[in-house]
Amino acid sequence: MMNNPFYYRPHPLCRQAMDEVAAWLRQQSDRSPFRQECEAGKMFGVLLVSDGNGRLGYLAAFSGQVCGRGDWPGFVPMIFDYLQPDGYFIRHEKEIEDLAPLISDEQEKTVQQIEASRQQHEQRRKVLQAGIEIFRQEMAASKLRRDAQRQAGEGNEAERIRESQYQKAELRRRRQKMRQEEEEWTAEERLLAGRTDELIARRKRMSDELQRWLFSHFRVVNGRGEWRSLIEVYGCIPPSGSGECCEPKLLQYAYSHQLKPLSMAMMWWGESPRGEVRHHGAYYPACNAKCKPLLGFMLQGIAVEDNQLLMPASQELPIVYEDDAVCVVCKPAGMLSVPGKSSRESVYSHLRLMWPHADTPIIVHRLDMQTSGLLVTAKTFEAYHELQRQFANHEIRKTYIALLESAQQGKPTPREGRISLPLRPDLDDRPRQLVDHTYGREAITDYRMLDDSRIELHPLTGRTHQLRVHCASSEGLGRPIIGDDLYGHPSSRLFLHAARLTFRHPVSGEWMEFEREPEF
Repeated sequence: MMNNPFYYRPHPLCRQAMDEVAAWLRQQSDRSPFRQECEAGKMFGVLLVSDGNGRLGYLAAFSGQVCGRGDWPGFVPMIFDYLQPDGYFIRHEKEIEDLAPLISDEQEKTVQQIEASRQQHEQRRKVLQAGIEIFRQEMAASKLRRDAQRQAGEGNEAERIRESQYQKAELRRRRQKMRQEEEEWTAEERLLAGRTDELIARRKRMSDELQRWLFSHFRVVNGRGEWRSLIEVYGCIPPSGSGECCEPKLLQYAYSHQLKPLSMAMMWWGESPRGEVRHHGAYYPACNAKCKPLLGFMLQGIAVEDNQLLMPASQELPIVYEDDAVCVVCKPAGMLSVPGKSSRESVYSHLRLMWPHADTPIIVHRLDMQTSGLLVTAKTFEAYHELQRQFANHEIRKTYIALLESAQQGKPTPREGRISLPLRPDLDDRPRQLVDHTYGREAITDYRMLDDSRIELHPLTGRTHQLRVHCASSEGLGRPIIGDDLYGHPSSRLFLHAARLTFRHPVSGEWMEFEREPEF
C-alpha cells in the first residue's frame, strides 16, 4: 500500500534512494550551476516503483526547474514542458515582460507630469485663495460702513441690501471657482494616471490569459488512467507553480511508464528560504495549497494509507479543576482543541459529552493538536467573555516546557532572553507560518533555558505556532522543538507542554494558578 504523502515516515528504501541522490549532488563540481542553484534551497523527491515483473527501482525529481530547465538527466521531466524557447508560453511571457519597462517609463513620466500639474494648480489655488481672503476683508469693511450709515440714518437702505447681496453672491462664485479648480486638478490627475493603469490592466489580462492557457494544457493522469487538466482538477485557476512539485511529477512519470508507485519521500536540500523554516536533509510532507487537490485526484485508483492526522482516536481528557463557571483540563498530545475537518476527537467534543444539555463549553483559547497541557474552558457566556478580556489584555500568564534539538555548532543558546519575530501564515502551505518583517503580526516570546535542551517558554502574544517557529527559526533560537515535523524533525511526539496557567476567576476575581508537569 502506498504511503500517504501528507503524513509519513520515510521507508528505509526511500532513505537509501535519497542517499544516492544526495551523494550525486555532493559529487557535482562546486562551480556547477545545478549544484549552486540547489544549494540555495530545493526540494527533492524519490518514488519507489515496481515494474510488471515485480522488479524494484526508484524515480527521482526536484521541484520546479533548475537553471530554467526541467529536463536534467537522472530526474523525471516536467509534466508539461512549457519552457520550449520558441513555444507559446515563452513567447507570450516575453510579451508580458516587455511591458514592464514601458510601465516603468510611463510611471516615471506620469509622476513628473502629475507633479508639474500639481504645482500649476497649487499656484492657481493660492491666487484664488488670496483673492477670497482679500474679498472677505472688503466685505467686512463694507458691512462696518453700512452698519455705521444705518446708525447715523444716512444713505439708501435698498442700495445697502443690494450691495450685501452682491458681495455674498460674489463670495460664493469665488468659492465655486476654487472648488472647480480642485475638481479639474483631480480629473487631470486621474487622466494622467489612467495611462499607466491601462498598461497595468493590460499586463494583468495577458498574464491571466497565459495562466489559463498553461493550466488548461497542463494535464495529469491518476491511477485509474483518467486524464484531467489542472483547471478541471482544481475547479479554478490553480496557485502558481501547481503541478511542478516532486510528488505529481513522480506519479505522472510512473503512470505513464506502467510503473507501480510503492512509497515516496521528499527531502529539503540547501539553505532555508527567507522567512521559512526548512532544514537541510530533513524530510517533509506534501504541501497543501498546491498538492492537496492535485494528489487527491492523482492517487485515485491505487491503495493509499490513511492520513493519521485525520483519523479518529480515543484518548482520555483529564479534568484538573471544575466549578460552575470554568473547567481546566490537561489536553493530551494528539487531541484537537476544537473540531476540525476530520472526525478526530477534540476537547470540545469531550466536554460536549460531559454536558450534553449546556449551551457551553466554550473554548477560550487553543493548543496545537500535537501540544499537550493546560487549557481553560468557560461553562457560561459570562465567564467566556471575562476570560476573553483577560487574554486580550495579556493578563493571563502561560508557561510552556519544551525539549529542543541540539544546538548548531558555533551557535550557543543564551540562557535567557526575548524573541520578537512577526509571523504570518504560509498561504501556499497552511498551517505553516512564516517570519515576515513586513506583513507579519507581532509575536513575542520570553524564554529561560533550564538545562542544555530543556527550556521554559513564556509567550506574550498568541500567534499560531509562535513557540515552534521562534525556537526553530534561524532568526530565533535556531533549535527546533524535538518532534516538530513542520519546522524540525519527526519523533514520537512534539515535546511541547503547557505546564502552568494563571488567570483571575471570572466570577470571584481571585487569582487561580494551575500546574501540570510534562510527562517528558
